[in-house]
Amino acid sequence: MSPDTTPEMSATLEILTTLVGFDTTSRHSNLALIDWTEAYLARHGIASHRTPDPTGQKASLFASIGPKDQPGYVLSGHTDVVPVDGQIWASDPFTLSVRDGKAYGRGAVDMKGFLACCLAAVPAMVAAPLAKPIHLALSYDEEVGCVGVRPMLHRLAAGAFGIGQPLAAFIGEPTSMNVVIGHKGKRSIRVHVRGSHAHSSLAPLYVNAVEFGARLVVFIRDQAERLAATGARDGLYDITHSTAHVGMFSGGTALNIVPASAEIVYEYRVIAQDDADALVEEAIAHARDVLEPKMRSVDPASGIDFEVYTSFAGLDTEPGAPVVSLAKRLAGRNDHSKVAFGTEAGLFTVIAGIPAVVIGPGSIEPAHKADEFIGLDDLAQCNRFLARLLAEACA
Repeated sequence: MSPDTTPEMSATLEILTTLVGFDTTSRHSNLALIDWTEAYLARHGIASHRTPDPTGQKASLFASIGPKDQPGYVLSGHTDVVPVDGQIWASDPFTLSVRDGKAYGRGAVDMKGFLACCLAAVPAMVAAPLAKPIHLALSYDEEVGCVGVRPMLHRLAAGAFGIGQPLAAFIGEPTSMNVVIGHKGKRSIRVHVRGSHAHSSLAPLYVNAVEFGARLVVFIRDQAERLAATGARDGLYDITHSTAHVGMFSGGTALNIVPASAEIVYEYRVIAQDDADALVEEAIAHARDVLEPKMRSVDPASGIDFEVYTSFAGLDTEPGAPVVSLAKRLAGRNDHSKVAFGTEAGLFTVIAGIPAVVIGPGSIEPAHKADEFIGLDDLAQCNRFLARLLAEACA
């Protein structure tokens, strides 16, 4: 029987159609999707735990199937998606469209396809004689800095969900069902440079925020070059070293006005051997010890302010860890890899002490693009992985 006609595939596509139909772009609420999922689980006799955000407009969801006092397995994914603004789609991005062996829709591969597979497997999980529980963890605001998973993981670590310490977590970001054991950590920094307004004919008497911002940009570039030339290496990454990157730099109002303000937005992406916070502190120290004294000798009110506005931990699971061996066996693979994009996986280990790997259906390549899609064969692969996990949990 072809994968697209099996009962498992039919259930997966039905659920994926529902999930894609919820516009859970990160700037919107995800509560309609959470309401639906909670009700779906309740119909199968499964209680859920919500962790709302401070506004009450978003929530994560945690649910357990099987004996809660035993160590088990976590299947985790985020519910939010990136915007479709400015993209030209061949079909409505929030209506699943299946054609030529692919399912198209915003979030189809990143990562509602994985969630649909997990939810489609729930009836089989409920019916199975589970010796180890299977937990479902749905988060929000992953796309804007892995925000929503953190409160849920802190509650999990504190025992709020009444379960034993999980053995492993599988984070279902699209990896084509490859076993991913690592990704870089990230810090995103916004810098405000405060100078002073004046007519440009008097420029030497005032602090030019753009010029001092440019000096900081050069310092960040020097950091990047040092990391590339002499920094630590991890050969499993395509870019084998840590990186520093300035993405935005703006300031000034007119040519004949000394700019009193400038803004820089930049990031570090680091391998496990490097310390992202140390790189941030190095830039702050350069601003404090080198740039600000020169600025304040002209205007004592001037200065440079740093804000780390998003960050997430890297993932660096040992190749020989039990979670890696199990994932390989369930996926029918012997290899592993590391990826450039970030996920919530590292936070499972850092916050909750749960060994984690990233493994999910479909490729990252069509994610975030117009006509995002996941192949039906990818969904079928994931369904087989979950069936093997279910058998493992019954052993």
